[in-house]
Amino acid sequence: MSRYVRGSSLLLFFFSYLPVVLSLLPQNQMKIMANLNNTLFKEANPNPCSWQRVTCDKNNSTVISISLSGLGLSTSDILNSTCQIDSLQSLDVSSNSLSSIPEEFLKNCGKLNGLRALNFSHNLLSDVLPTFVGFAGLQSLDLSYNSLRGSISSQLERLVGLRSLNLSRNNFAGFVPTNLGNSTVLEELELSINVFSGPIPEELMVYKNLILLDLSGNNLSGPITERIGELSKLETLLLSSNYLAGEIPENLSTIQTLRWLSANQNKFSGKIPRGVSSYVKILDLSFNMLNGSIPSDFFSPPNLQSVDLSNNLLEGTIPTNISQSIIRLRLGSNLLNGTIPAIPNGTFMKLTYLELDSNRLSGEIPPELGGCKSLALLNLAQNQLTGPLPKELGNLSHLQVLKLQSNKLVGEIPDQLSQLRNLLTLNISQNSLTGSIPSTISSLTNLTNLNLNNNKLSGSLPDSIANLNSLLELQLGANELSGNIPKMPSSLQITLNLSRNLFEGTIPDTLAELSSLEVLDLSNNKFTGNIPGSLTRMFSLTTLLLSNNQLSGSVPKFRQQNMILETDGNKGLIFDTPATPKPTKKSNSRVVVAVIAVVCAVLAVGVIGVIFVLVSRRYHRINDEIPQLEEHFPFPRVIDYCMITGSSIHRSNIDFNLAMEAVVNPANIILKSRFSTYYKAVMPSDTTYYIKKLNWSDKIFQLGSHEKFREELEILGRLNNSNIMIPLAYVLTDESAYLFYEYAQMGTVFDVLHGNLGSTLDWESRYSIAVGVAQGLAFLHGCTSGPIFLLDLSTKSILLKSLKEPLVGDIELCKVIDPTKSTGSLSTIAGSVGFIPPEYAYTMRVTMPGNVYSFGVVLLELLTGKPAVTEGTELAKWVMSNSAQREKWDKILDPSISKISVGVRNQMLSVLKVALGCVSVSPEARPKMKNVLKMLLNAR
Repeated sequence: MSRYVRGSSLLLFFFSYLPVVLSLLPQNQMKIMANLNNTLFKEANPNPCSWQRVTCDKNNSTVISISLSGLGLSTSDILNSTCQIDSLQSLDVSSNSLSSIPEEFLKNCGKLNGLRALNFSHNLLSDVLPTFVGFAGLQSLDLSYNSLRGSISSQLERLVGLRSLNLSRNNFAGFVPTNLGNSTVLEELELSINVFSGPIPEELMVYKNLILLDLSGNNLSGPITERIGELSKLETLLLSSNYLAGEIPENLSTIQTLRWLSANQNKFSGKIPRGVSSYVKILDLSFNMLNGSIPSDFFSPPNLQSVDLSNNLLEGTIPTNISQSIIRLRLGSNLLNGTIPAIPNGTFMKLTYLELDSNRLSGEIPPELGGCKSLALLNLAQNQLTGPLPKELGNLSHLQVLKLQSNKLVGEIPDQLSQLRNLLTLNISQNSLTGSIPSTISSLTNLTNLNLNNNKLSGSLPDSIANLNSLLELQLGANELSGNIPKMPSSLQITLNLSRNLFEGTIPDTLAELSSLEVLDLSNNKFTGNIPGSLTRMFSLTTLLLSNNQLSGSVPKFRQQNMILETDGNKGLIFDTPATPKPTKKSNSRVVVAVIAVVCAVLAVGVIGVIFVLVSRRYHRINDEIPQLEEHFPFPRVIDYCMITGSSIHRSNIDFNLAMEAVVNPANIILKSRFSTYYKAVMPSDTTYYIKKLNWSDKIFQLGSHEKFREELEILGRLNNSNIMIPLAYVLTDESAYLFYEYAQMGTVFDVLHGNLGSTLDWESRYSIAVGVAQGLAFLHGCTSGPIFLLDLSTKSILLKSLKEPLVGDIELCKVIDPTKSTGSLSTIAGSVGFIPPEYAYTMRVTMPGNVYSFGVVLLELLTGKPAVTEGTELAKWVMSNSAQREKWDKILDPSISKISVGVRNQMLSVLKVALGCVSVSPEARPKMKNVLKMLLNAR
């Protein structure tokens, strides 16, 4: 027994000192690492080589890599000591709150010839780019996602070993830099989302080893230099969202390594150069002014997977030689003619998206399209197609969207379409279809939008139509349908349009069961009898159209004050309204009118005078405070400003003068979205604020008046919730509105989750973000003054004060945006791709269930670590397709998180169950946010 005890003691002694024995670091490195551990890491093990954020060489004799990412650093003092580790090869300080790179750090680290990688991305750097002296071995420099400004000239020219340079998502201006170290070494150059202007410089063409060149999202203009073909190793070339013009150079086709070419959203003209698709996998030339015909061999290269030529001026026929590897083919909004190529059955098993809409295509729809078994979207709308609907389309078992409207199609609706069990949208309106609506249509249980308007359909509606339990909108107007109205799907929410048909009999009481319906159009039919009083229980109804029927009796009173009710053309209807007494003498009435007119005129002049004086005083007061700005910036004419917040701290910190100086300087831009621009403004107290600019002149902003907008903002300003971005103050000008918010130093959830920090964002942080957002949403939906819905909820509209403190933003958009002023559906303006609920493609109303769906996608991003859209596939649809079998749920979760422990895995599975309920296709099946929050809290 004593021998066993002595042996155990020796073994315990050995393992107790094992970390020290294995640590062979020099004394100075041990001292530096100990200091880092005391202040930041808090590791229990004394051996630095075992720490998660530290990497040593294979002998554990020197430190070669340190990660300080996501530690909330706001001062750079700690960085200087890291430069004393002479063996250091990689230093990552991304995703912090650093505002500058200290000169001492650059001086000391510049002496480390072995330093190969330096990452300062996702910080708050706002100065001009410093000059890098030394750094002889530096191969990778990442300064992306900051607010660095100014032009770039010679600051980087001494980095002779640089292979990868990322300066994207900053505020750099001037010309594209060309002095970037050794031109024979640089392989990756990312300059996207800046303010660079001028042409693409020819000097860049000397960087012969470039593999990646990203110049997208700038203000570049002029043509692409003919020398672009000299970059013979280029794999990715991104030029989208600029002002580039001229023709696309033919010598791009000589770059045999090129796999991804995006030049969309520019001003390119001329013909598509031959051979430009020879080697690429992804090609996007959409939203330009390209003309001429598509080269005959353009779609034939075997590697080609995605092509987007939409929104150009292309004409001629669609080439018939198409590669079998094509996944996405978008040719919509051009001038193409001829017929749709007949695709041999089984040839295009990978084709998922086919969009040929808004062209001049003629002929029949090829039955062979039914062999493209992977098709999820088929859009042939707004052409001149003729002939019948091919029954073979019923073989497209994965089809979700079928758009064939505005053609010249004839014949009956084939029963085979009822086999499309995944179909969400079916639009075959504005054709010449005949026959009846097949009863088998009830098999389309996932259908949310059915539009058969403007055809020649006849007969009665099948009773089975009530079984379409996901249907949100039903458009059957302008046909020859007859008989009585059967029971309708209770899910209908947007519109039920039965107008301009031959329906007869009484209006059924069952319509009152459509409690969520907004528009009911029964006009231009042969309905008789009374208007059912039960319709007054349809409290969501905003429009009721009953004109040109044979209705009689009293018109019931509806509670909705602003509801549109049209009853013209029904001679038998009686309105129970009190008669208006007539004046006894015309002369007396004229006198009264004249007197009233004079009095009103005097009052109007007086009121206008008072308002003019008040506004003038207000205008002169604020503009008197900031006259010096007009000498340097095009300062906007301020017409109103106000401090909303009651916080004395914010009231003393916010300086309107400095704020307006910040918003006229492009260098202060932090973030841009569809409707707003975020600026960073530092006040005299050194407190930082967001200032969000809304474009007042955008027609979709229906602010009504400055007074009305002020009232809306003051209501929002009185909200009190730690997970909501609440406006603190505002400034109104002639063209814009500027809203003040607290600053969120960590950026957006998207930036953190999919940036360098994403792989180390632990479950505790992800869960805290999920709960925080749910708390914010539940609060907004339950506001006592009325629910507040979000027009755009995504990981890009949720900001972070810390890794566990989310802030839901853009709460004011639904108050100031009128979706009906958009030329498309709500989905064209509301939300971000991947977060938009399916029903928004067919409605002009933001809803509570719609917000729940978007939150469900946020949960899925946190659970999977994947973005909302990957290579054209929406995350929600991918998860739903992989969640049918419960035993496969583990494969959905982010393995780097779920495999940490059984407890974490179980919590993630519980949250996944909540997320699946939120992204249900049916809005009615989604839980309310209050219940979502409870389920999330119970997941722990």
